Amino acid sequence: MDIHIRDIRSGGTFNHFCQRLGIENATQKILYSPFNYPEQSLLCVPRYLPNTNQVNTLNSLGEMLLPVIEANKGRCFVLCTSYSMMRGLAEYFREKSHLSILLQGETSKGKLLEQFIKETHSVLVATSSFWEGVDVRGDALSLVIIDKLPFTAPDEPLLKARIEDCRLQGGDPFNDIQIPEAVITLKQGVGRLIRDVTDRGVVIICDNRLVMRNYGETFLKSLPNSSRTRDLNKVIQFLQNK
Repeated sequence: MDIHIRDIRSGGTFNHFCQRLGIENATQKILYSPFNYPEQSLLCVPRYLPNTNQVNTLNSLGEMLLPVIEANKGRCFVLCTSYSMMRGLAEYFREKSHLSILLQGETSKGKLLEQFIKETHSVLVATSSFWEGVDVRGDALSLVIIDKLPFTAPDEPLLKARIEDCRLQGGDPFNDIQIPEAVITLKQGVGRLIRDVTDRGVVIICDNRLVMRNYGETFLKSLPNSSRTRDLNKVIQFLQNK
């Protein structure tokens, strides 16, 4: 049996995927992307990110991101890991910006995408259903912002059961389950940006754990080899030098 699928590697291997399906002794082949990521894309984990434990985190994050979004004249996906952050950022942008702010849930997914492409200078704020299976090519999308690493909530019933099973087998749930699944989800979100050899743009991930925690390197190694910066001014320069 042949299985052809994108974005299922974690840490450069298919081991997590094979383990989930009970596949043993599988022949693995990696077909690399035709995209020139260092030239076409820039990855930014901004400096001076707001403390996620503070009450005003949402407003501080919106204040940090809005100048970049407006410099790019919209053309932006903001992918959130929670509905509360999604709604909060959309409300903030609507209050502070003249751009068209589209929000997941206000109409169907298909209509939102159609409106996003048609309006040109718009911002789509969304959560889980827009992290994958969305293909926007060309100038309509040149900025993807991700609010934080997409770890599944530990109290999610299916994840709780898998964590318990992993522990019973002597495994390490965080490294064996939670990190690999978050890596795959992050790859899917980042993959919304470069969809064609002529696409160009920036991914901003607003989570210091990528550079402050040991496991951050696992995430970074799984992403395309884009150029990198922590300076939002350089992000604006990259976006404006198309």
